[in-house]
Amino acid sequence: MLKINRENLRNSHETPWLILDLVMLGLLFINLAWLIFDALYATNFVYQQLGVHFPAVIDAYDPIHNNFLLVDLVFIGIFFTEFCFRWAVAIVRKEHLRWYFFPFLHWYDLVGLIPTGGTRLFRFLRILSILHRLHKYEIIDLNQTAIFRFFTFYYDVFVEELSDRIVVKVLSDAQKDISAGSPLLDDITNQVLAPRRPVITQWMAGIINHLGQSISNDEHGDVIREHVRKSVGKAVRGNAQVSSLNYLPIIGKTIENTLEQSVTDIVTSSLVNLLSDLDSDRIDHFIAVGMHDYTPTADALDEEVLNVVNECLELVKAHVSQQRWKSHLMEKESTVPTPGPVSNENDSL
Repeated sequence: MLKINRENLRNSHETPWLILDLVMLGLLFINLAWLIFDALYATNFVYQQLGVHFPAVIDAYDPIHNNFLLVDLVFIGIFFTEFCFRWAVAIVRKEHLRWYFFPFLHWYDLVGLIPTGGTRLFRFLRILSILHRLHKYEIIDLNQTAIFRFFTFYYDVFVEELSDRIVVKVLSDAQKDISAGSPLLDDITNQVLAPRRPVITQWMAGIINHLGQSISNDEHGDVIREHVRKSVGKAVRGNAQVSSLNYLPIIGKTIENTLEQSVTDIVTSSLVNLLSDLDSDRIDHFIAVGMHDYTPTADALDEEVLNVVNECLELVKAHVSQQRWKSHLMEKESTVPTPGPVSNENDSL
């Protein structure tokens, strides 16, 4: 049941416009009734019946019927005057970005002014305009009406079915293009990654420099430095020449430990300097020169990348193809309470 929120109606100051709309709707219904009567009057059956039973109606209405277009111009004049008045008010209120937007947004009012049988029906689209304005100001709530929920549900069904098929078609065409093979990867490399290489190299340089600063930091670099110390110590102790120092009496072990610590400090400092001094120009030069001749044919990277993209598209298609409106309808039907057994008064006796 459609309820009117009178408090919101007072606060919105739309009461004069609602009264005007109701007056215009009354004229529209009168005009429609007159159109229907005139159309029936033009048929031979109705004309003969009126001539037999109500000859006075024939004598009175014949002049009006013969000049019906002129009579309809009276309604058209009223509707056009009201349209121009609302247009002027919209300009004063600055309801639209441009003053000439109003007739485009209310095109149905202009079409309804054309004095032909089919276009006159567009005048009744004013009803939808009134309902929309009342709903916008929360004077009425269309969401609470059964007919609105009915049309909304089937509109969503239509849009979902149409959009799902379009998306699946687009993804299928994309999969056909991907199945062409490595040209896609070449296009991605040349058209997508290559123009952005300066940004990518700058980003990589920032990460590498930050990593070098983290290693040199006393608080955050302990883990890396400890790992480097253990790795270098293991390598030094495994070296045959260094291991021979153990044969020196007294000072052999001391020399080995000192050498191990010195090499560890040198390797750590070299690593920190390498990471801290590596800038985007050196990385860009390395990519342009050092990686220029690299062709990853042995590991079939192209095929794996294409397979990953294709499988992702298949998952997207499967997700899009799900008819969510069916699950929503089934969920809604499952929540409807089923009627319980009817109690018999005789059972309680």
